[in-house]
Amino acid sequence: MKPGAQDGQDGQDGQDGQDGQDGQDGQDVRADAVDPLYERLTAYAGRPAATAGTGKDPVNLPMIRHWCEAMGDTSPAYRGPDAVAPPTMLQAWTMGGLTGHPHGTGRSAAYDELLGLLDGAGYTSVVATDCEQEYLRSLRPGDRITFDAVIEAVSRRKTTKLGTGYFVTTRTDVRADGEPAGTHRFRILKYRPAQRNPVQRNPAQQNPAKPEEEAPLRPRPVINRDNAGFWAGVAEHRLLIQRCTGCATLRFPWLPGCNACAGQEWDTVEAGGEGTVFSHVVMHHPSFPAFDPSGEGGPYAVALIELAEGVRIVGNVVGVPYDKVRVGLPVRLEFLRTDPDLELPVFRASEGG
Repeated sequence: MKPGAQDGQDGQDGQDGQDGQDGQDGQDVRADAVDPLYERLTAYAGRPAATAGTGKDPVNLPMIRHWCEAMGDTSPAYRGPDAVAPPTMLQAWTMGGLTGHPHGTGRSAAYDELLGLLDGAGYTSVVATDCEQEYLRSLRPGDRITFDAVIEAVSRRKTTKLGTGYFVTTRTDVRADGEPAGTHRFRILKYRPAQRNPVQRNPAQQNPAKPEEEAPLRPRPVINRDNAGFWAGVAEHRLLIQRCTGCATLRFPWLPGCNACAGQEWDTVEAGGEGTVFSHVVMHHPSFPAFDPSGEGGPYAVALIELAEGVRIVGNVVGVPYDKVRVGLPVRLEFLRTDPDLELPVFRASEGG
């Protein structure tokens, strides 16, 4: 079975996706244009990305517990003497941590060469775009994890809103005690950032012969049948939390089924609006003026808010400078209209909070 990640090849073409625009001269490159770099990059397809990898720890209950606490997953399948690991932890068991994997078992020389070619050609920025997993067997405490990875594909040059570059897909085959356990495909975009003109904010400096450049907008939320009720509540200035009608467990974000009892029926309760900062990060780079209250691009704070009802939601903290946000800071829900077509829940703190 596969989780809800989109198929990566569609993701490549969906990234504003015709074949690319050369970042140096700004001219469109035809789909059939010769791309010598692409010819060199495709020679790496099929070569190892990692060899003889070994998980730093066996599958274990403490890591499973920490994962479930962070994800808010209360399924009984992940607790007790017969516990299994959540399938989506597949990649976690292969990661090397801050110190990496032992010499000779981590990233291959071929993968380093591939990234070096891209860096040398000016495609120095990187962003992860999507992943896809397939699960072949459950992982249980005590399983020893081994893995190998291969460079599966390199796309033709693509133009995206971030810039022009190449999508690189790796496939990691994971084994548990020598048995195939799952496959993890991971896709990155190595790109040359697009040049952006700064927004002119002083009307006196505007050229009257040219229309004023529009201010940057926040990305639009993806609204589907599973979360449409949440966004309908936001439009009415109500923050709605799902409640399972079978076991009364509250859940957020919105999901089609209950994590606690697997029930499919639910209703909603309205959040009172009180909460505290459970965790937070300060975004310094990349600059994104639409998310910064000053409009200058940052830094700005993004927090995980624990509501009084016990569920957590990610949102911006407003009302205090980014460097005043701290764990435990009391906040209060309000709704911010970021542009004529978008209104979002945010959380206001006070200097003395």
